[in-house]
Amino acid sequence: MFDSARTSRRRFLQQCIAAGAVASVPLAPSLGLADARSSQGLRLGSCLLSLEEAKQIGLDGAEVRTQLVGDSLDVADPAVLRRYQQEMKQTGLPISSLMLGILNSYPLASDPRGPAWLEQSIAAAKDLGARVILVAFFAKGDLLAEDGTLKKDDVDIVVERLKVAAPKAKEAGVILGIENYLSARQNAEILDRVGSDAVKVYYDVGNTTVKGYDVPAEIRFLKDRIAMVHFKDNPHYLGEGEVRFAAIAEAIQDIGYRGWIVLETTSPSRDKLADARRNAAFVRKLLAMAE
Repeated sequence: MFDSARTSRRRFLQQCIAAGAVASVPLAPSLGLADARSSQGLRLGSCLLSLEEAKQIGLDGAEVRTQLVGDSLDVADPAVLRRYQQEMKQTGLPISSLMLGILNSYPLASDPRGPAWLEQSIAAAKDLGARVILVAFFAKGDLLAEDGTLKKDDVDIVVERLKVAAPKAKEAGVILGIENYLSARQNAEILDRVGSDAVKVYYDVGNTTVKGYDVPAEIRFLKDRIAMVHFKDNPHYLGEGEVRFAAIAEAIQDIGYRGWIVLETTSPSRDKLADARRNAAFVRKLLAMAE
């Protein structure tokens, strides 16, 4: 994927993987799983596969999509947590993160249940050893108006709610990763207003490409304010659409990112495991990740 001028970059990534330099929170010791810090420096997961499916195709873990049950999250139920804990034991894989996709239908800026969902997800993430919670702002929750400006009133409410949740997340060792259609600078302004390193950006290279942003430049601008990264090039296989993955890989290396790359890819062949395996192979080659 890289030409000879980039050999040193490839070697750097391989050395980081060998060193296992990942900044992560230890998984709950009761689960019998290895401390996350002993794993590879860059790990590959999916938000569309179960832990068992992720294991089948050789991924390092999976992101869990939370569901709404009544007025609460499913992961607020101890029985649901036990099921996920059992799945982690059986597969030997960790849950990389939790996804609050319900906020796309019930926006954090307007739904009175939003603050409780943040608290429930923080408690669940701590119990499951997941380091990051994806806090989504799309569809009804989009923070951008049609003219590309910020929805100021919505942003003001979101900032206040994140300010309240941030100390609880920090105490739990969890990061709230906001994912949206905003530019890196607009996101940075929100982070500055919240004022906590427990709130960062969940960066999606597909969404930002669609918006026309300079993705490598944005990654370098945000640096350690990136909590986690989504890879997609939908509706194509990775590397066959518009996303500039080679330049993105360089930017990821340049900022010293040592977290998860989570696949949020489509299935062109309709065989989701085969397509996820193909996309995973692309990412491993791209980032020089060891099999």
